Amino acid sequence: MRYKTIVLAAIATSLLTGCATLTQGFKSVVIAPEEINVLSGRIGGNGPVLVVKIDDTKYAHPQIGLEAADIVYIEQVEGGVTRLAAVFSSKIPDRIGPVRSARISDIDILSQFGRVAFAYSGAQSKLLPIIDSANLVNLGAQSQPPSIYTTDQSRNQPYAMVLRADLLMQKIIDKGYQVDRAKSVGWGFGKSVAQAVPISRVLIKWPAASYGATWSMSEKRWHLFHNNLINLSDTGEKLGPTTLVIQIVAISDSAYRDKFGAVTPFSQTIGTGTGYILRDGTSITATWSRESPDVGTTWRGLDGIEIPFAPGQVWVALTDTEPDFTLITPSAKSSPTK
Repeated sequence: MRYKTIVLAAIATSLLTGCATLTQGFKSVVIAPEEINVLSGRIGGNGPVLVVKIDDTKYAHPQIGLEAADIVYIEQVEGGVTRLAAVFSSKIPDRIGPVRSARISDIDILSQFGRVAFAYSGAQSKLLPIIDSANLVNLGAQSQPPSIYTTDQSRNQPYAMVLRADLLMQKIIDKGYQVDRAKSVGWGFGKSVAQAVPISRVLIKWPAASYGATWSMSEKRWHLFHNNLINLSDTGEKLGPTTLVIQIVAISDSAYRDKFGAVTPFSQTIGTGTGYILRDGTSITATWSRESPDVGTTWRGLDGIEIPFAPGQVWVALTDTEPDFTLITPSAKSSPTK
């Protein structure tokens, strides 16, 4: 019996000692925080930056892969229609498209991100040397195999080119191309204290295109409309950012023309100007400043204080026309929604 008592006491002591050791061990464990992407403020890595030019005419919709982009720029091109430059870093989907050609405005837009991987379907011959000399990895379709720039048989040309981004990024690794990882491009993320105006809708216009946005309270993001039609991805997901930036820029004729002779517009994104930051169902009147091509764009309220963005996808509409806002009146704000 004495032997059993000694054994039981030893076991109890061992368990207590073990518990103490385990407790001490648990106390010393530090759980690493989830990585936050510096471009969008959402959870995700800060991987190499891929920028893809995407068609934005009605025949290009629904587009592929845009819901994964960290930033999407809306640019004016020939004929007054729009084209997109989608920036990926935290997550790069396998397929992105439909891919279209580069424009002169892209050079300044891309330069703030460092040395990016640039994917596009081609460019005017006069523009190609400019792209080659820019601080980017030129990965246009003209120098890549059809296994990377594929054709979607369910779409009509020239709206059928789809990038296999997974294969392109693997090629970047295999070839050892230097592509910079994501870095801040001028804005930060957090709670805003700027004076804001509640809105229910905004309409952004170009000569031959428009974007609308309505705030989704349940999803805490804007739902986009392209030319009055709800903007969907090919998966059926509604496209829309957490922060919608309307950047008023000077748009002028450039020295470039498309194959039909139409003049290519140039959007001036370096310098200073005005605009609006839309987040949390409100609009904040703001000013923007970008000193040089290699730095990002800083946004400040009319009081001079920097405006943080809401964490999540960011869309930046580059336009020279003031948007139309539908304001929420106090009575409408207090009335129940159905």
